[in-house]
Amino acid sequence: MSRKHPIIAVTGSSGAGTTAVRKTFESIFQLERIEAALIEGDSFHRYDRDEMHRLIEAYEQIGGQAISHFGPEANLFAELEALFGEYSKRGGGNSRLYLHNEERAARHGRRAGTFTAWESLPENTDLLFYEGLHGGIVTDKVDVARHVDLLIGVTPTVNLEWIQKIHRDMQGRGYSIETVTQAILRRMYDYVHYITPQFSRTHVNFQRVPTVDTSNPFVVREVPRAEESFVVIRLSDTERLNLPYLLAMIDDSFVSRADTIVVPGTRMEYAMQLILTPMIRDLVNESRKAREARS
Repeated sequence: MSRKHPIIAVTGSSGAGTTAVRKTFESIFQLERIEAALIEGDSFHRYDRDEMHRLIEAYEQIGGQAISHFGPEANLFAELEALFGEYSKRGGGNSRLYLHNEERAARHGRRAGTFTAWESLPENTDLLFYEGLHGGIVTDKVDVARHVDLLIGVTPTVNLEWIQKIHRDMQGRGYSIETVTQAILRRMYDYVHYITPQFSRTHVNFQRVPTVDTSNPFVVREVPRAEESFVVIRLSDTERLNLPYLLAMIDDSFVSRADTIVVPGTRMEYAMQLILTPMIRDLVNESRKAREARS
């Protein structure tokens, strides 16, 4: 953690909706005139798409522990921790982009499923913002979470998370239900051991809970809409959770525990802005003061 160079990380698994949450943060940054160095978690995968497919096939043939993007074998955890450490100390570091699709790849003159070259982060940013799978990862070799000043978890109920992944991969990427199901099964060990423990380290969790039947996610073809869900919001620091204010500002919200408020699914973005904007503003104001005092 750093007073001069704060780090915000949004973490969640594939299909959790972290990309949509990133847009909310970008809106906050724009309104607050905050310059952020943006980091995509996929940039720290170890292998490009073709290499990963070959490794998955090899692992399945030998019957060993499956490899997945959730676990350490397929990611550059040490490099991610080094980036966070470098940024927290000096406001710098190196990153790259993973080129998911043909359109993005064409802009960089490369093939889809590959990476751009490593480049230095822009100078004089107010904070680093990470969105991806491992913003709060801790293993026996790395501790990324210790560098993060504000860690946000985006974690729908598991069945909803699977429905969102199935829908995205089938509709947006052309995968079959069998392929997506196999991916979910292959990732299960890493999901349990490397993804879910992060949500015990977060400062704030946003968990969307559907109010429609999702008991068999492998046959549901329609993602539950925002109006068909609630969002459970838990803060680790209850002093930052101004419950009377939030209850007054968000219709149909209620308190379920001392550290938890529940809001309608349609009000998730608004609730995020109400809760997170003061936290982000405090981090940036302290950062700017510390850097001015040093200069």
